Amino acid sequence: MQITSTATWKAPDSLQSRLQIQHFSPSEHSPIAVGQDVIKGLTQSPKVLPPQYFYDDRGSQLFEQICALPEYYPTRTEAWILHHYAPAIAQCTGVCELVELGSGSSTKTRLLLDAYQQQGYPLHYQPIDVSAGILTESAEQLLTDYPSLKVQGWVGTYEQALAKLPLATLSQRMLFFLGSSLGNFTPAACDQFMTQIATVLAPGDYFLLGIDLQKPKDILEPAYNDRQQVTAAFNLNMLSHLNWRFQGNFDLGLFAHQAIYNPVETQIEMYLHCHKDHQVSLKELDLSISFQAGESILTEISRKFDLAALQIQLESHGLKPIQTWTDPQQWFGLILCQA
Repeated sequence: MQITSTATWKAPDSLQSRLQIQHFSPSEHSPIAVGQDVIKGLTQSPKVLPPQYFYDDRGSQLFEQICALPEYYPTRTEAWILHHYAPAIAQCTGVCELVELGSGSSTKTRLLLDAYQQQGYPLHYQPIDVSAGILTESAEQLLTDYPSLKVQGWVGTYEQALAKLPLATLSQRMLFFLGSSLGNFTPAACDQFMTQIATVLAPGDYFLLGIDLQKPKDILEPAYNDRQQVTAAFNLNMLSHLNWRFQGNFDLGLFAHQAIYNPVETQIEMYLHCHKDHQVSLKELDLSISFQAGESILTEISRKFDLAALQIQLESHGLKPIQTWTDPQQWFGLILCQA
């Protein structure tokens, strides 16, 4: 989806010189144009919904809670890698503008900012997130904690923000995509995404990618079916998001969360199962959908990667891997590429 203009949020006076947040104006598009992916997903069989609809402000808050769950190993494992190797990343890239896709609370980003600050490098950071609330809150906190930091935030999807990303303010940039969010893309979408990343980066720029590696089912499934049922609330919140955004009437009490591991595709698949016949209307999309008891919506895939195979794929897109890091159990990996 191509967006041609932005609306600018103004920071408090105390931060205005160091913070700007821009978001893509919804007024340029009718709700039907914005929700074409919802219409397509809910009218096909089996039904699917794009993962981007997890992330309204409530969904972003729930995801932050998921990251702290004992069963959910990816966040703490990736943080361990960054804690140990962020200085090596900073030394390898030199002075860089940092651009983050799906920044959320920017918690792990602090490990990179610390490393670049310790090298005496200027700190320029461009977070990109679909949730304006969490992006603004995290940016203001970062500016308080890093007095020399400059932040240019973008509220929108990856595609929107990458299409509008201005030239780097420093001599080069490092675009990074943490949390194994790449796993949410189908193989075809993954190829398309890598092509777009390679197009955005100038020769010599860097791309840092965090990926969840293949591991046994008895580790994977509990990470997405936690005992506190936070992941279930996160999954169901997608329907709440659709209700308020498109004037819908999903009855959340008729749906149940389940995540299963598909060993053939080496991916977690997250579903919402409808356990009673249900007629749903999304008025702003002029859409009516019938659910039969036992029918499901696929809300997310989370692919688990082979480190060597993914490096070959990245290089085929002009993103040459120059260094990789993993944790001692080899549950998670970071790949630093150069365009």
